[in-house]
Amino acid sequence: MIRISVVIITFNEERNIARCIDSVLPVADEIVVIDSYSTDRTRAICLDRGARFIEHAFEGFTAQKNFAMQQASFSHILSLDADEYLSPELLHSILNIKAGGNADGYSMNRLNNYGGKWIKSCGWYPDTKIRLWNKEKGDWQGGLIHETVVMKHGSSVSHLPGDLLHMAYCNPGDLISKIDQYATIYAREHAFKKKVSTPSILLKAIASFLKNYLLRGGIRDGYEGLLISTSNANGVFYKYARLLEANRALKTSLIITTYNRKDALEIVLLSVMNLTEPPDEIIIADDGSGADTRAVVESFQLRLKIPLKYCWHEDEGFRLAMIRNKAIAMAEHPYLIMIDGDMVMPPKFVSDHKAAAWRGRFIQGSRVMLNEKATAETIANRTATFGFFSRGILNRKNTLRGKLLSLIFSHYSGNIYRVRGANMSFWKEDLVRVNGFNEDFTGWGREDSEFVARMQNCGIRKFHLKFAGFAYHLYHPENSRDKLGHNQQIADETVSQRIKRTANGLDKYLHR
Repeated sequence: MIRISVVIITFNEERNIARCIDSVLPVADEIVVIDSYSTDRTRAICLDRGARFIEHAFEGFTAQKNFAMQQASFSHILSLDADEYLSPELLHSILNIKAGGNADGYSMNRLNNYGGKWIKSCGWYPDTKIRLWNKEKGDWQGGLIHETVVMKHGSSVSHLPGDLLHMAYCNPGDLISKIDQYATIYAREHAFKKKVSTPSILLKAIASFLKNYLLRGGIRDGYEGLLISTSNANGVFYKYARLLEANRALKTSLIITTYNRKDALEIVLLSVMNLTEPPDEIIIADDGSGADTRAVVESFQLRLKIPLKYCWHEDEGFRLAMIRNKAIAMAEHPYLIMIDGDMVMPPKFVSDHKAAAWRGRFIQGSRVMLNEKATAETIANRTATFGFFSRGILNRKNTLRGKLLSLIFSHYSGNIYRVRGANMSFWKEDLVRVNGFNEDFTGWGREDSEFVARMQNCGIRKFHLKFAGFAYHLYHPENSRDKLGHNQQIADETVSQRIKRTANGLDKYLHR
């Protein structure tokens, strides 16, 4: 005899929950309700019917339903939403299963109701779902919405006769409200993971209407079919429109590292004034420069229309990792662009980095190298604009910019040594995850490579952005390499031990 735990998630379901519970009483060996702190009579109705009532903060449908499954006493789970109930035929099928079912999971058709009418068009039927299964053989998977039961490989699944009845929507207001809710959740879940454009939004919405109204028979259901088909199309339109808006709404912090090179820093800050899309704040990460650098920063604090913060510590040798971490901790926005204080930005620099800012990766941008003479002329003339035909460029092809070129030549790379911290961008939450830059590094060399190794050990991939997001590098003599051997040992240890987080990093400066 199979014993079944019926699990139901609720929030303000006094209109539906009694019908749901009453329908499963003949097959339930226990009823567990997981409630997201309802303010109506949901709790009282559940307790009156003998249900075990547990309050738990809502973290998304997948997480909530997996939590509910974990509270079940018995191995077999029958999972329902509060606005669902068993038809007599489906109830009879489940009673037969209790007497001797041998499958690991059972699927059933769901029949949806709009305004008192059962709808079998518009893709609403059979809407087959697994809702009864052995919890050792499967669980809920998915995102914040559109969760589904996924069975382990090799599990057996049988289909049950009868319908799971779903009181989906009472009126257009219910339908529109749900569309709005799902569109908001979809955009939040897929922001910076999925690309969408204005033409694609229109085409997707039109295709949705035609598919549901004509191909899936919505036209046969009269007014209700038209309403549902139109609402489905609106839902497609709204979710992608909100996704597009979410992708465009990214706020950035620009971190500029510097050390005793006020003339170059001034050119870089002048280039900020030419940006077509400026960052939302700038942080100067100063590794111990003198008062003349502070004076430059203070002068631009008066000239720039965006916040310009100054992060400084005393000069105790090369402590680039430390000043970077301090600046990162100061950053207020979710996406960080980091450049050296000798990297002059072209107008589209920030917008290019933002366009490439996708979850699960960080950006390695390119450098356009200027020779010593061109650098001296740039500083003397206080010039912050360059182009393909500018004199003194050593790698001229890197000045080319174009969407098609960038699409073709930008690529992922696992090479930790092909990296330049002079032009990078990343999500702040990813930096927190790896604890920023490793402050065990002293002197120049391999601090960027070791950082990249930890990012990649966490599954955050390095993406080389080509023919977009580049900056012009002012000439300077190479740094001393006397610490390279020591630093190489740290990088090698990170690689060999697959270290994901440094112990000596960013967390010292957070939440101060």
